[in-house]
Amino acid sequence: MQGGSSGIVYGGLKYQARCIADVRADAGSTTFLAGTLSLKEENEVHLIRLSPAESELVCDGLFYHPNEIWDLKSCPFDHRVFSTVYTSGEGYGASVWKIPEMYGQSNSPQLEQLFTLDEHTGKIRCVLWWPLGKHDKLISIDDRNIFLWNIDASNKSAKVIQKGSADMLPNLRGGAWDPHNHNSVAAITDSSLHCWDLRSMKKSNAIEHAHFRDVDYNPKKEHLIATAEDEFGIHLWDLRTLKHPLKNLPGHSHWTWAVRHNPEHDQLILSAGTDSTVNLWFAKVGTDDLGPESPSGSPAREEEPLLNSYTDYEDSIYEKMKLSIFSIVRAHDTSPLLKLLLVIPYTVFWYMELWPDSTVCSPR
Repeated sequence: MQGGSSGIVYGGLKYQARCIADVRADAGSTTFLAGTLSLKEENEVHLIRLSPAESELVCDGLFYHPNEIWDLKSCPFDHRVFSTVYTSGEGYGASVWKIPEMYGQSNSPQLEQLFTLDEHTGKIRCVLWWPLGKHDKLISIDDRNIFLWNIDASNKSAKVIQKGSADMLPNLRGGAWDPHNHNSVAAITDSSLHCWDLRSMKKSNAIEHAHFRDVDYNPKKEHLIATAEDEFGIHLWDLRTLKHPLKNLPGHSHWTWAVRHNPEHDQLILSAGTDSTVNLWFAKVGTDDLGPESPSGSPAREEEPLLNSYTDYEDSIYEKMKLSIFSIVRAHDTSPLLKLLLVIPYTVFWYMELWPDSTVCSPR
């Protein structure tokens, strides 16, 4: 089944945009933040809202940002707070910002910088918020270290309370925070995945000898993760038994670089790869998959339906788009599954239209 590109397009960005984040804390509407990546011009953060009729995307706020934005995450419990990772040419930095209350009455009001995460010396990869509920901790990951911060937005302060070193591991690439356990984070390198206990900053269980590009926790079931790998597509794992994956999805005809569960319907999984394709899967993991019934040395291999494949792209979909493609795909609490499946295509294709640079991704 092939998807078209007749989605809703937001044309308000003047510069290339690498990052987009779903503002989940804004329960009353479907809202996104998008950050630009201009080397010479002053960058911008756009607050974008889907109209009630779901017919257009409108700009609810435009804010100047001093540097190129390489990672952007919205706070899951305060719709006016978000984090960015940025570079000014002299190095990488990370900050948490707050949108001013009167943003609707000014074209370009000043963002309030709550605090910076200034203990890093290497290339900062990402900032992670715990995805469920209010939490006074924040994670930042650079090439060699994982930092756990205690944050206080009211006093505009952030303090490192734990730091874990990658030691002999290859450079860290990113990670995901366990929504079921705020003391656990999964971090990936080019050749392994390690789970870290944030209380001791010690590595526990690991998956070795695989070229990981992305990881995502199942939002509904504990201990389950999905990984995207260069050569082997998508694997679904039970972190309690890592000898073999629970299931394999074929992934893509070339490298698979990104994977995300839908936050409301965990059987729906999106993947993207360097074959210029975004795939939507229905991959159910039941109790039978968690037991010892599978033959030794092989995961459960029942055929998983590919619900849709979006192929209207001329170029590869690389890692720099991975966090953005999937973060905007969410279900409204009252929406039936069919409506959810109709929502997914335009959110994906709308993001592709944000890039004016055809060497990255260009809809036909």
